[in-house]
Amino acid sequence: MKIIISPAKSLDYRKPVPVADFTMPRFLDRSERLVEALRQLHPAEIGSLMSISSKLAELNFERFQQWHQPFTLDNARQAVYAFDGDVYDGLDVRSLNDAQVGYLGQHLRILSGLYGVLRPLDIIQPYRLEMGSKLSVDGAKNLYQFWGLQITDSLNDELAAEADATLVNLASEEYFKSIIPASLNARIVTPVFMEYKGDKPRVVALMAKRARGMMVRFMAEQAIGDVEDLKTFDYGRYAFSPDLSEGDRWVFVR
Repeated sequence: MKIIISPAKSLDYRKPVPVADFTMPRFLDRSERLVEALRQLHPAEIGSLMSISSKLAELNFERFQQWHQPFTLDNARQAVYAFDGDVYDGLDVRSLNDAQVGYLGQHLRILSGLYGVLRPLDIIQPYRLEMGSKLSVDGAKNLYQFWGLQITDSLNDELAAEADATLVNLASEEYFKSIIPASLNARIVTPVFMEYKGDKPRVVALMAKRARGMMVRFMAEQAIGDVEDLKTFDYGRYAFSPDLSEGDRWVFVR
């Protein structure tokens, strides 16, 4: 079983990382090709590509200029500790114990516009590049074309070695689109988190992001090995709703 989540726009390279272990991203050669293309852009072009302010455009211009191999713990940090958004607030990886972080290492994968797919302890240098960015590189019109089947094939390789070939999709739609479901040799279970507002449940983006992180935490703390056990998820007062769920789209409400 593998779990996928999205990265975060916000990064934290200041707080100490409580683990010394690390691994290297698997597609650094492809990442370098993207960085080479991004280095050719002026800050204003980066701002237009990413729809960000001039201040953020300058920051990311500098990031791409400074990005270089080899990656070390002096110039990079483990991905699950570097990302700092709502999903990662819900996960709160710093409060997990070694065994639980080990579970994440085995099961959790983070999709990334720059790095393709990351293991939690893969070290990364700071960047911003959303998967939906329309960056033209090597004949590809966007990052979906650039990554092609690579992310799907990487997940297939890992899932082939597992007893339970299930993908738990906790990524946003933008990032899930980097996977080709028809080519993925796995069952895909997609949890959806809803809030009751009056009589009708609806998805509230901020709450849903945090809930995705909480579900990853739940899986690590409970050492979930059977996807059916996800239906017992109750963090944040969420509960599985058989009535609202359909097929492998599992709805949790509160």
